[in-house]
Amino acid sequence: MTNDHGGQRDQPTSYGLQPPRPGVPPQGVPAQGPGGQAPDVGRVIGGRYRLVARLGHGGMGTVWRAYDQVVEREVAVKEPRVPEQLGAKVRDTVYERMRREARSAARIDHPSVVTMHDVVIEDGRPWVVMELVRGRSLGDRLEQGTLDPREAARIGLAVLDGLDAAHRASVLHRDVKPDNILLADSDGDAGNGARVVLTDFGIAKVEGEQALTETGAFIGSPEYIAPERVLGQEPGPASDLWSLGVVLYVAVEGWSPYRRSQTPATLQAILSAEPQTPARAGGPLGTMIMQLLRKDPAARPSAAEVRQVLRSVAEPAGQTRPWVPDDRGPGGGSKWLPPVLQGNRPAQYGLGASVLAVAIALVLIFANPFGGDEMPDGWLARPERETVAADIAVPEDYERVANDGGNGITYYDPSDVFTVTVKLVDTKDLEEPIGNDGASWKKHYEGGGNDGKEFQNPKVTQKELTHQGMQAFETTVDWEPYDTNPPDNPYRYRWRELLIPDGSKYWRLRVEMPAEGWAAPHGTELYDEIVDRFKIQKS
Repeated sequence: MTNDHGGQRDQPTSYGLQPPRPGVPPQGVPAQGPGGQAPDVGRVIGGRYRLVARLGHGGMGTVWRAYDQVVEREVAVKEPRVPEQLGAKVRDTVYERMRREARSAARIDHPSVVTMHDVVIEDGRPWVVMELVRGRSLGDRLEQGTLDPREAARIGLAVLDGLDAAHRASVLHRDVKPDNILLADSDGDAGNGARVVLTDFGIAKVEGEQALTETGAFIGSPEYIAPERVLGQEPGPASDLWSLGVVLYVAVEGWSPYRRSQTPATLQAILSAEPQTPARAGGPLGTMIMQLLRKDPAARPSAAEVRQVLRSVAEPAGQTRPWVPDDRGPGGGSKWLPPVLQGNRPAQYGLGASVLAVAIALVLIFANPFGGDEMPDGWLARPERETVAADIAVPEDYERVANDGGNGITYYDPSDVFTVTVKLVDTKDLEEPIGNDGASWKKHYEGGGNDGKEFQNPKVTQKELTHQGMQAFETTVDWEPYDTNPPDNPYRYRWRELLIPDGSKYWRLRVEMPAEGWAAPHGTELYDEIVDRFKIQKS
């Protein structure tokens, strides 16, 4: 069985929707009617819903933007269309699915679930009337590139809340995928802080309802289907959570861990393949995604556990978003506060404004290792003289973790987009030192890093410079995760690294970042800011 990651973008369900393509009408429907319009434009359904424009279509249905003439609002109307060659039995099944879709969604009252308004029987067919969500799908958004972990967690949290509401109403969605997650417009920007809406309950299952006879097609999008469903076992809420895990994986990594070139191979991968831990969703988010993808539904985390992790990533304590330059909005993070006052609310509130101003001034004068350098908003000076004999400045909400060897510190961006590491290494303490010169490290990276298998397809550039009057080397490494069978379009990462030799020792300061997308230039600016404030304390 092939393990390639090839194939096209995830196939829709039998009842999924695709954006209309110019000149290509739904099956059995002419592209245009008189005057160049779709033939049903202007038609009134149920005596109140006037069809305005076709929004999308699939093999079994068309979605229209319509106008409710009774309450004077725009709505979405889903029209069933069944090719004549499929016969009456299949047509009846499709119609019943649409009625069940309306019933399923109508049982759920939650802002993250599309609102159902009505079902109208017209010409013997059920037309489903629902709220009109202006925006685009998550699938459309991902065509432009991956999400940063914080935004992925925010969207995942909203979908989880919608699924949790559905499960409490005894409804299983069974087709959670990016194309069925809508990002409503928010100030003209669909996706960035927008309302998230779970839609398309076309194959949802309500507890206690009799199963519909299948038509022979596999119902659902193969790469998002939980293993128990592939095996024909009874699904439960954990099955929807599996699908959410795949959605989150795709959102941050840019490719599906189970997609193969053929459906049988995809289903086999779901049953047997063990995906790599997502590289761009390190820490709690990456761990939680892998837990959601456990083959045994009983071993997957509960909705409450998933919510706790997603919330911690989407809304980290003390900061609502990672540090980014001013061109992305108002500066995030609180102002710098003296360590003596951090975590001490009574002391903070008890100090008068004048006393606080004096305290801050004194701390800045006597404790600021960067002298007169102006610190960016939301940054913090961190003296690390006992560990790496240097002072460093990073955004104040970055988590500090000491390395096991005691010779370095790592600072983790709460959204897992950037990582900052600084080490002071004595080559005399190493069994096989790489060296303390730029040429040795450049050769090391060009060879694939540790054991030649740390990463693949590296692009390495290096230049000499001076830092605090000392010779230094600045190395940039663009790389892909090491995999003997990588995806067609692997995500690339970047290390910006400063190496400062001093006899047998060297300082190595690295900032890890994406090599592509919106975060790449911000990572470069982050690196420049950190290097400018990196002060070595030589004895």
